Amino acid sequence: MIAVVHHPDYVAPGQPRSGYQWNKNGAIRDLLREAGDAIEWFEPEAMPRAWIEAAHDPDYVAEVIEARVPREKERRIGFPVNELVAGRAQIVPGGTYLAARLAIERGFAANSAGGSHHALADTGAGYCVFNDLAIAAIRLGEEGHRILIVDCDVHQGDGTAALTAGRPGIATYSLHAAKNFPVRKARSTLDVPLADGVGDAEYLATLRSTLSPMLDTERPDLILYQAGVDPFGGDRLGRLNLTDEGLARREQLVARLAIDRGIPVASTVGGGYGDDVMAIARRHVAAILTLGQAFAAGWQRTVCTDA
Repeated sequence: MIAVVHHPDYVAPGQPRSGYQWNKNGAIRDLLREAGDAIEWFEPEAMPRAWIEAAHDPDYVAEVIEARVPREKERRIGFPVNELVAGRAQIVPGGTYLAARLAIERGFAANSAGGSHHALADTGAGYCVFNDLAIAAIRLGEEGHRILIVDCDVHQGDGTAALTAGRPGIATYSLHAAKNFPVRKARSTLDVPLADGVGDAEYLATLRSTLSPMLDTERPDLILYQAGVDPFGGDRLGRLNLTDEGLARREQLVARLAIDRGIPVASTVGGGYGDDVMAIARRHVAAILTLGQAFAAGWQRTVCTDA
């Protein structure tokens, strides 16, 4: 079975004048339920405050938890931070951390939310409140793991790169559209910017030629994978031109590179934008199922061979 982490608080009410699809996580949950016994569900706890503060400024953490984020920071985030949003912001990093722990045990696990890679130390940004990838990676690093954050969202993982820079045992990889948000990029361990309009063949060749040697150099014992589906050609906020088949081949490639090296993967959903929420949710679900199926087919064989 595919381990999927989900919490009811992931599905928060929509916010006025917000471009973020708040009901996306509910649609992802409902579509995954259709997979029946193929999914094993896990519910996370809120991330301890001290663990969040290991990545974010304590004053900003207090602003979020107490739902008193200043207006200028809410504008950067893209929506108001009320009590429901504040609660969700603490649960999602717990989900990414739990998915990582499950992946270490099983080979693969998915968080049905997360991938909030734009949140910075003292503010959120780009629909991201707390940076679950950085929070989980820092905690896992403190537990002795070597982490590689692989970010294939169409937007650069600027917050993740900034929050983990200089942290021993954590490396970051970002494959993104060069001219997309954010305007001011951070410096990942490896940034791979792509020109507008890049399609399946060039995208996959670039991913293979850049990620494969990085895995051999960094030798992580866990990948946190930001599997954003906004590189899709019809995405409202994307500038690339991948097809649904290209996205599926991306997940198969990431899984194969990890399985061949015996590296477990924990995925988050990341970005996907447009008016058709169900279509976006189907892409996220396809990513989870494709990764899960690849690990189901190949992980046990790898573990047995290594043993």
